[in-house]
Amino acid sequence: MGIITNQSTKNIVIIAIAFAFGAVNTLVFYPIFLSANQYGLVVFLLASSNLLMPLIGFGVNQTIIKFFSAYDNPGEQRTFLSSIIWMPLLVALVVGGIGFVFYHSITEALSEKNPVIGSYVWVIFFVAVATSYFEVFYAWTRVQLQTVYGNMLKEIFPRLFLFLLLLSIYFLDLSFEMFVWLLVGGYYLRLLVMILIAHHYYPISIQFRLPRNIKTVISYAVYILLAGSAGSLILDIDKFMIPQQQVIAQTAFYAVAIFAATVVEVPFRALSQILNPIVAKAINNSDWKEVAVLYKKSALNLFIVAGLFFLLVNINMGHLYELIPDPSYQTGIWVVLMISFAKLFSMIFGCGTAIITNAPFYKISLFFSIAMAFSVILLNSLWIPRFGIHGAAWATLAVVVFFTIVKIGYLFYQLKITPFSINMLKVALLILFMTGVGLSIDIEGHPLVLIFLNSLIISLVYGLAVYVLRLSDSLARLGNRLIR
Repeated sequence: MGIITNQSTKNIVIIAIAFAFGAVNTLVFYPIFLSANQYGLVVFLLASSNLLMPLIGFGVNQTIIKFFSAYDNPGEQRTFLSSIIWMPLLVALVVGGIGFVFYHSITEALSEKNPVIGSYVWVIFFVAVATSYFEVFYAWTRVQLQTVYGNMLKEIFPRLFLFLLLLSIYFLDLSFEMFVWLLVGGYYLRLLVMILIAHHYYPISIQFRLPRNIKTVISYAVYILLAGSAGSLILDIDKFMIPQQQVIAQTAFYAVAIFAATVVEVPFRALSQILNPIVAKAINNSDWKEVAVLYKKSALNLFIVAGLFFLLVNINMGHLYELIPDPSYQTGIWVVLMISFAKLFSMIFGCGTAIITNAPFYKISLFFSIAMAFSVILLNSLWIPRFGIHGAAWATLAVVVFFTIVKIGYLFYQLKITPFSINMLKVALLILFMTGVGLSIDIEGHPLVLIFLNSLIISLVYGLAVYVLRLSDSLARLGNRLIR
């Protein structure tokens, strides 16, 4: 677990820095430098590109993680990598051609409720292509167990670039149209840097040979493509559907709430970067005992660390909204609680998703993804018109909780392994107790001062409780190292 602890700790720091920039962008710069309609448009365009990205990526990033460690020698590994990186380009050419032919019809359909969307539909495709290939070359480094630099580009770079662009609107009088053009250019700059890093760790070579198991590889890629497309619907379909049924400014209010709630999944995003290829390697070696250990440890440690972020977000949420000049954004405060709880609940599944997508029964992931996507689309279509952004939050919460329980049951059925432990129950009680106490205390003062004091007290009390009660051996060892 040494390399997991080492790189996941670094990744948590990286993502924390990224979220700091994201907080400034989301809570301060966006509401000040862009109108709610412009902000909502940016959120819609990026969310729509995320929906298209899995199709263009063709599941190549996860396919690299699944199969790289399964090859016996470097020659086969090199042939595999050099052949598979062409797939997203072929898909992009097909999708781009279809989009070009039907561009007018697509534009009319997307901009029916909010005409401002029509001038920027092209952004969706070009950002999706850049993001797809970024994930491919990031997976290229992850199978070398090198995640830190790629994670910096994935998490910090886009938020820092946005930070500078938003400042340019104020200091350089940058037009919104130029802002969008430069935003797209930033994604391609990030891709170029990622390609150079990938080449450094494992030189990119051009070969015109196919791996011996090309049929198996393509079959797996197709399943991951379908599962990934359905999975992206779960993450971003709400931000896509809200502008189709509400004024686009509501998307901005929802995006602020989602950003705050997403902080809870920081530990998962950090741990999964290094844990996914390690789980794949253990499964390829048929080391199911190691898989069970990784499953239980990751679930407990993720739940503990995510619990801290859950407390920090929800106890400080009222003060955070006081920092936003426009009071209309405060309509999303209940969205934060619902989505952050959904994120926290999903942590109890640990590395279960990595186990399913790399196991021989990986095809079930397609069923889960389609079922979740169908459920969230159905609930959004029913609840967004009636409850607005709160309906979208309820839909996400219901789907995440239900299917997390179903997936846990499925892994127990297949492998007789479970993420649960008595310490997980203790952690849940600790989070519940501290949430109740924190929300019941109301102190007057400047929001920034109160946020700092609350965060300091919560972190100390929660961290001390986890350490004294020995709720996690891995975190206790990390705590001892920090103390020394």
